[in-house]
Formats: sequence, C-alpha cells, structure tokens
Amino acid sequence: MTNRPSLTPGALRDAPALIESVFPAQKVSFEAQRERKAQASQTLTALGSFWKGRKPLILVRAVVLGALLPATDDAEQDLEIFERLMAFDAEGLARRALANNAFNVETLQRLIPINDPERYFSTSGWRRDIGLAEKLELYRPAIATFGSYEEKAALCKRPEEVDADWLYEPVWPVVNRHYAHLGIQAHSVDQLVEQLGMLRYGRRPRVGDTFSGGGSIPFEAARLGCDVYASDLNPLACMLTWGTFNIIGATPEQQRRIKRAQQAVTLAVEREIKTQGIEHDAAGNRIKALLHCLETRCPETGWMVPMSTTWIVSKIRGTIARLEPDRANRRFNIRIVSGVTPEELAAASEGTIQSGHLVYELDGRTYRTPVKTLRGDYRQADGTAGNRLRPWGCSDIKPRADDILQERLFAIQWVKHDTVDAGRQETYFAEPTAADLERERKVEEIVCANLERWQREGLVPDMPIEPGDETGRLIRERGWTHWHHLYMPRQLYYAALVAEAIRAQPTEVANVLQFDRMFLADKSAKLSQWRLGSPGRPGRAPSADGVEHVFYNQALNVFYNYGVRGFQQMRPGESVRYRHSLVSGRAEVATHEASQVATSADLWVTDPPYADAVHYHEITEFFIAWLRRNPPAPFNEWVWDSRRALAIQGSGEDFRRNMVAAYTAMATHMPDNGMQCVMFTHQDTGVWSDLVGIFWAAGLQVVAAWYIATETTSELKKGGYVQGTVTLMLRKRPAGERQAFKQRLLPAVRQEVERQIRTMMHLNTSVTAHHGEPVFNDSDLQMAGYAAALKVLTAYTHIGGEDVTSFALRPRVKGEVTVVDEIVQQAAEAASNLLVPEGLAADTWGKLAGIERFVLRMMDMETTGARKLDNYQNFAKAFRVQDYSRVMASMAPNEARLKRVTEFASRDLTDSTELGATRLGRLIIALQQMRADVEPPTIISQLQAEMPDFLEARPLLVDLLAFVERKAPEADVRGAAEVLGARLKNQRFGV
Repeated sequence: MTNRPSLTPGALRDAPALIESVFPAQKVSFEAQRERKAQASQTLTALGSFWKGRKPLILVRAVVLGALLPATDDAEQDLEIFERLMAFDAEGLARRALANNAFNVETLQRLIPINDPERYFSTSGWRRDIGLAEKLELYRPAIATFGSYEEKAALCKRPEEVDADWLYEPVWPVVNRHYAHLGIQAHSVDQLVEQLGMLRYGRRPRVGDTFSGGGSIPFEAARLGCDVYASDLNPLACMLTWGTFNIIGATPEQQRRIKRAQQAVTLAVEREIKTQGIEHDAAGNRIKALLHCLETRCPETGWMVPMSTTWIVSKIRGTIARLEPDRANRRFNIRIVSGVTPEELAAASEGTIQSGHLVYELDGRTYRTPVKTLRGDYRQADGTAGNRLRPWGCSDIKPRADDILQERLFAIQWVKHDTVDAGRQETYFAEPTAADLERERKVEEIVCANLERWQREGLVPDMPIEPGDETGRLIRERGWTHWHHLYMPRQLYYAALVAEAIRAQPTEVANVLQFDRMFLADKSAKLSQWRLGSPGRPGRAPSADGVEHVFYNQALNVFYNYGVRGFQQMRPGESVRYRHSLVSGRAEVATHEASQVATSADLWVTDPPYADAVHYHEITEFFIAWLRRNPPAPFNEWVWDSRRALAIQGSGEDFRRNMVAAYTAMATHMPDNGMQCVMFTHQDTGVWSDLVGIFWAAGLQVVAAWYIATETTSELKKGGYVQGTVTLMLRKRPAGERQAFKQRLLPAVRQEVERQIRTMMHLNTSVTAHHGEPVFNDSDLQMAGYAAALKVLTAYTHIGGEDVTSFALRPRVKGEVTVVDEIVQQAAEAASNLLVPEGLAADTWGKLAGIERFVLRMMDMETTGARKLDNYQNFAKAFRVQDYSRVMASMAPNEARLKRVTEFASRDLTDSTELGATRLGRLIIALQQMRADVEPPTIISQLQAEMPDFLEARPLLVDLLAFVERKAPEADVRGAAEVLGARLKNQRFGV
C-alpha cells in the first residue's frame, strides 16, 4: 500500500483556485433565494432586520470554499467535490429532504416501488426501530424522481439548518481520496479549510472584509473555520458584525449567561413598572398596546380634529374608532366600538387624512384642507422647504399647547387580568378613561423630572437629527429636531429603565444587551405603525393586530396614527429569538475607513456600497443616538458617529477615488497569491467601466465573474425589480509595465471570450450527459464574456499610451464612450454570438438584429421555465436593445415573460418600432394574419413586396418559423408557423 503523502505547507501557493474556472452558479442562486425567502428564519436577521443588504450566507460559503479549493485537470470531478461540500449533490439533497420530513409514507409509496414495505412501515407510519440510515434508503430514490435541482431542493431544508456532522458524514472519504496527493485528511469543513490554508498560505486562511455591514461575510467565513478581520466605517455595522460572533456564535455557557442577564433586566424593570402602577388598571388588566393619533385645529371651523388615515382598530374583532362631536369643547370624542357590521367597518376604513388632505364632516358639511396648508409649507429663499411647525427643543417630550400638531391617545388594547401570564392571552380594545389619562400624565412627570440626567448618562438620546434624504422628513413634517422626539414619554421611560438595569450587569453581558436596547428603539417609536391583523385565507396564515417595527421598509416613515407597545411586548430575551451556530474561526472587528486597513488577509471578500439604495449612514443614526454615550467595552473603543462625510456613497468621481483607495489598501495587505472577491448588485452596464477603472488603479486583475440571482423582492426599493449579485474574482496584476492598444485588444478579448465560453459549454455537455442538468445557464455564459474582457483589460498598465490609473480617475464626460465601454460591449456581443438558441442555425443567428436575438433567446429560455426579470434585463443590455419593455407582457420580478405572437398590437409592429422594422417583426404580423385566415400565398406576396432581399432572406425566414414552431407556447401559433414555413420553403418563384 502506498503511504499517503504528508501535507506540505505552500504546496498550492501558485495553484489556480476552483472558482476561477468552475462555480455552480445556478444552484447557488436557487439556494441564495431560498435563504432570502426564509426572512426571520435567516441566521443573522434577529441581530438587526433593518440591515437588508446582507449577502446570503450560502453565497459567501460558496465563494470562500471555491477560492480555497484547487482546480485539477478533471473539472467535472472538481465540480462534484465542490457540490458535495455545499450539500448540493444527490446524497446531500436526500439527507436535507429527510431532515425536512419531505415525504410521508403514502408519498414514498407513490413515488417509488418498495418491495418490502413491512421492513420500513407500520400501520401508523414509520416503524419505531427504523433509523436515519434505513430512511435514506427510500429517500435517495424518491428525491431522484424529481427532475430539476430546483424541484429537489425545494423539498429540503437549507444546508445550514441540518446537523453538519450528519449531513457531511459521507463526504469526507470522497474528498480525502480526491485530494490524497496533497496530503489532505479532513473530517469536518473547518479541518478541510485549515488544511487548504496551509497548502496555499502556510497557515489557517485569513478572510477580510472592510465593508462588513450586517456581518454575513466575516461570520460565514469564520463559521467555515477561517480567521477573519472585519471593519466598517459605521460603528453600528461593526456592532452587528461583532454580534454575529458573540451572540449567534456564542458558546452554550455564554448563551446561558446572556439569558440570565436578560431575565434579571426584565425583572428589575417589571418591579419598577409595578411600583409606579403605570401599566395595570384597578382590575389588574395590563396594557398590551396604546393607539395614538395626531390632532390639529381646522382653520375653517376652529375645531380640533383627530388625524388618521383609517379609523379601523381591528378588522378581526370588527373594532372601529367613531368620531362624535363635542360641541362644548369644539373637538371630537373618539368612541371605540367593537362587533360592528361589515358596512360600518368599510366606512371606517376612510380616515380624516385622505390624499394629503384633512377631511371631516361637521353638521352635514364636509371640510377639506391640505395638510401642507395646515403646516404652512413654503419655499425659502435658498430653495429649500420650510413651514410654520415649531422646531422642538431638546427638553421637549410632547407638543406644546400651541403647536400645530398635537398627539392624542385614543384607544388601548388590554390583556385581561386572568390571562396576563397565560400562554394564550385574551385582549380587548377600549377608549382611555380618566384613570388611564392620569397614568399617562404620571409617566410624563417621571420623564420630565429625569430627562436631563438620563440624557447625560446616555440612557436616552440627546443627539440632534442631521438633515438628509431620510431624516429630512422628520424635521419637515413633524418639527422634530432630536432623536428622542421620535418617542412617546412612555417609550422613553421603558428604554431608560432597561438601560439602567443593563448598566448594572457585568460588562461581558452588558455589551450583548445593547442589542436589546436597539431592539426596543426599533420596535417602539412614533414611527411604529399600527398593523391590522387578518383572519387569513387559503395559503396564507392569519395574523394578529399589533405594533409594527420602525424599519419594516428601510425608511424613516412618519404616521398620523401609530402604536405604542406595553413593556410585556418588549421584554429582553423574550421578543427576540437568536439562532445559534458554532463559529470555529477567530474574529477581529474594528471601525475605520476601508482605505485605512492595517492588517493583512489572504482573501478579501467585500460587498462595496455601489449606488446603494438604502441610506445606511442616516438610518443607523437612529440607533447611534441611543448607543453613543458611555457604551461598554469593546464598543467604547469605537467612534459612535455615522461619519457621513467619510462614507463611500453612490457613484461619480469621489466614489471612484475612494474605492481606488480602499481596494489599493486591500491589495497592499494581501499576499502575492491572495485573492479578492467583489460582490455588487448589477444595475447597468456603466458599472462595469467604473469597476474596471477601480481595479486597474488598485493593481488588480479580474480572473472570473459569476452571476448569482440573490434578490427576490423589492427589499432595496428598486421598483420591484429582481436584482442579482455579480461576483468578481481578482488577483494582483503581475509586476511590470504592459502597454496595449485598442486595435490589438479587441481581437484578444474576442479570443479570450470564445475560449472561456467554449470551455464552459464543453463542461456543460459532460455534466449534462452524466447528471441530466447543465452547470451553467445563459446568464453564466454571458457573464463569462464580461469576465474574459476584464481579464484581458486589467492585465495591462497602459491603454493607448495612457496610464490606467489616470484613465480610471479622470472625470467622465456625459455620453462619452470610452475604450473600456467599447471593449466590454464587444465582449458582450462576442459572447452573445456564441449563445445560439437551441434549434436555430448559427448562420441565421449571425444575421439577426439585437431585438430579434433578444426575443428568440428569451423564447428559448421561457421554454425551460426561466421567468426571472434580471435575465431579460441582462440580455437586453447585451443585445443593445433600446427598450425591451415594448416586447414584454409582464415585468413582474419572478413572473416576467415576452408578449406572445397573439399579444402584439399593430402599434407594436410598425416600421418606427424596434421590432417592427425587422424580419422577425414581419413574421409575427404574418403569423397573426395566418390565424385570421388570410391565405398563405397572399401573406408571402406581402412579405416579398416588403423585403427587397426576400429571395436571399427566405432561408432565414424558414429557419425563424421552424424555431417559432418549436418554441411558441400557443398551439395555433405553432401550427401557423409550420404551415407558413412549409409554404415558404417549397414556394416556387418566377424569374
């Protein structure tokens, strides 16, 4: 027997990484979207759901593993190993399906033949003595009966939800055998990662992220077994990242310590609340929520009018608020009425705020006043908006008596006294009594007496609100000038009590409990909307009435009516449930600019803020205001300011300059054989030129690019468009000067594009033959075209005699098409030329216009069920389509599709339209005429008259019709294409 080679540090120092040539992008995309859809079940969400920009953990895992694993001469076997380590393989899917209890006994017997069912089943289900191994004997063939990876994986738990030891148990013999020549002997992922790090870098691999944000990149790298360095300019981002290691990754003993501290804080606050008597009535009923609205004086009548967009309090209970005139006081009483009729409920849905107007009825007359008029909005001399709202002072906790906008408590949701501590509480709604209002006044007195001390000690905020895109409306629409103005006195009181109780805890838990303070800030503010529950319907679970959290949509929204939670709804340790996960790597977190990094990493993985749709630097000030004074260690070492002026934002010259500084610093702090991964959301092709310039100037060369569909909703306010993540892999550019000129670059780019795509298509063919599914889809192949272009381009230091750094940093002229733009577009076209749809002749494809290629390519993709909008967006850009929306029937994120032949209107196919002026456009009209029973000879005559080159184009028309015959979804259109194609093919024309 041959002795196994020993592991030699540095043996893979110069070996290419697997991710440079192979990456299961389609499967990673599907798993990434499943993780996104898990919403609150995502591992890191509980730390701060307001940070929506976290990259999926499964994507980070794939990138880190792909960067560490070596590429061998057997790409297909490399891919198989990679998929086993990701639990994407057949065995991994079977185990994940079993962990999900995907099949009951009846389903298994329907899916597969079972020769001896008595061995597995009893009359009531599985036999009690049947273990996981025996169940897998049936799960393996059962999961194999499903066709696509997506169908199989949809039945499974996500990999991170399954016990890792059991899930990967069969993987290690295969991995160790494949890498035996390297001396690898691993029995867990972290062991494999450490050994791969030794082979590449001579140590455990170190992963860095200087834009750590919500912390998903450093967390997943550490969970894999890497040491990590995470930094961010924003202290709240650093705190979230710190929390991934110290809360999600806490040891069992740490978790127990945290739980005990949370219980101690809750008990301390509960004692104070009970002593003050501010949350229970005389009968012992307890406040669950208080409903408030704004109130203002109508300029026409002089009456005080409550302001709300709806007077429905609870649809489930049929509870509404009914306005009754109080003529003596020239105001309205608000009566809470339950059990109303459906008609009364519908009438109450219309509040006193309608389309930006205050609208109410008095003595049979309707009064309507614009809210802008009530506020006294006007345009100031400098062009900014102003109004007559009084700016609140730092000591204010509620409106003054003469303020335009007042605040009013109009309903309370009570928990019945005998169910306060029960698992299932009974609640009811009531209008506030004199005793309830007295309790509110008592809270106000307590807050007024203690506010200055609380602010000085950092228990509640005293920080001014800095104007901005998100924060401006707080000042403009409410007059609030400090962050504590966003809270009712009761909310400030609860928060101060919690902060005081936390301060009494040991430092090692007091820092973790800052997340409970952050939770309170998000869950209980005047920006917390009252959410109406629903009884549910088929396919949708019922939901309860309740107070929404502030950042349900990444904005600082002001409301006319809002909810305030009772303390029982916010108790530390009860309202938030953290998922725990073992983190084996060491972690370091720091706060500084990305360009100021002073530590090295073997692999930098970053998600930079390119054209970020979320104003995190403003949103985080909402929390920084609460946390900045006297924070416990290690937070006391950080600068608690969003540092807006230093934040890398948007695009343009400053953005490019700051990004160059950041990526130059990372490249400097990386070994010569290190790598970088840059993730960004692909929105328009202009980003490519900017990124090329940035990486050029930073001394980096692109070596691979992969497209991952990560987003499935409009989470980032992008108008509902699906967004994908472009994952670029980079290495240091070889030393020395390299000069290039456009006329030589273009052929080199085309050659590299063709080489890259043909290699990938060859692997597709091999894998499809063995496993029935390809590795890469059209988007992957198209992305390979971009990557190939960038690989060629970024290898040079001078283009056309100009230093690339100067080229990268010089201001761009609007409308300018640079050499980079031109080369990247040429690469896209070269890739597109190779992506001939199945069933279409390559010669035909080469003669088509961009819009024709787009329609035919998407018709081909639609036959496979691909309906993601980003596919349409990407190919429209690649084919230089002017306005692809003109040929779309639907642009819904995951239900996009082309117009069918029958759905095109005459105006869509005129000579002035992009499609109408093409041969395909003429054929669509011809097919519509065929369906309208126009004779084929007449149609052919029309085509002949409209096309001067008809005889030369006839083979192309026949090929197009044959394609439509195979791909059109409507049977009658396929039939029409068959008949017209045959007539065209066999038509004899006179000389």
